Amino acid sequence: MTIERLFLAGLLALPAGSLATTLPAAAQGAKPPTQVTIKNMRAVPLTLFEIATGGDQPRLVGKIAKPLAPGQSVAVKLNKPAGCSYFVLARFGDEVESDAEGMDLCKDRVIRLTE
Repeated sequence: MTIERLFLAGLLALPAGSLATTLPAAAQGAKPPTQVTIKNMRAVPLTLFEIATGGDQPRLVGKIAKPLAPGQSVAVKLNKPAGCSYFVLARFGDEVESDAEGMDLCKDRVIRLTE
């Protein structure tokens, strides 16, 4: 199982039906989000969380300012968001690191990090 699949299957819990076969948010004319909410539902602190644009020249658009304790959540403001698809990187206090490419933040503005 790749890190991306592990992340999508375990650490990143999306709302039910989020992978349904519907038009992508970008195709529906969705606006880029100005902020997203990160919820750390693991038993260890989230030490690093970054959101970047995709493509050949990714640009960091958001990150957590300090570690996020277990059970806590934080709003992350996005700096000049572009489009709906983003690369997300998470690192925890137990050295677990995961990433996901192509996250549709126009559709899913709450990211739940779970075991």
